[in-house]
Amino acid sequence: MRTPAREYFGKLVISQTGKKFGIVSDLVFDKKTGEIVFLVIKEPTPHLEKYNLEKDIDGSYLIPFSAVRSIGDFVVIDESEL
Repeated sequence: MRTPAREYFGKLVISQTGKKFGIVSDLVFDKKTGEIVFLVIKEPTPHLEKYNLEKDIDGSYLIPFSAVRSIGDFVVIDESEL
């Protein structure tokens, strides 16, 4: 089942154990396939800053979309995928 991109914006990103990472501000897509590659995170928490994640040209952290496990009230990610 597909989730519309707008469903991600403004959602809090948390781990499966409840650790907060920040807020989804944007998405990065693969131009050829149209698939989501990264979640762009604003208001990163100190917990997120511990990971050696890629950043965009504005310095925002990029969480690989492959780490996303579910979306509802929050975007839940698997920390082991970071």
